[in-house]
Amino acid sequence: MARIGLDPEGKVVNECFALIYAPRRTRDRFPENCVTVVDSEAAAVSGANPEKNLYPARVIGPSRSSEGLRLYYLVCWLDAEA
Repeated sequence: MARIGLDPEGKVVNECFALIYAPRRTRDRFPENCVTVVDSEAAAVSGANPEKNLYPARVIGPSRSSEGLRLYYLVCWLDAEA
């Protein structure tokens, strides 16, 4: 699903756990203001709140888009609803 790869030698983008604000879960990239990076998978899962459209995920980023935005790319959702 991710559109960018990870360079093991580089430190530009990282794979990490996050909480994503997503009213619709059909997208595979999210602007930085919709993503909160957390320390662990457990923190992401425990911080989820579907009533507020806040879902746990594994993401790659941030990466600069051609429009100048910093984006995170979805690797996978961490909950059963996905």
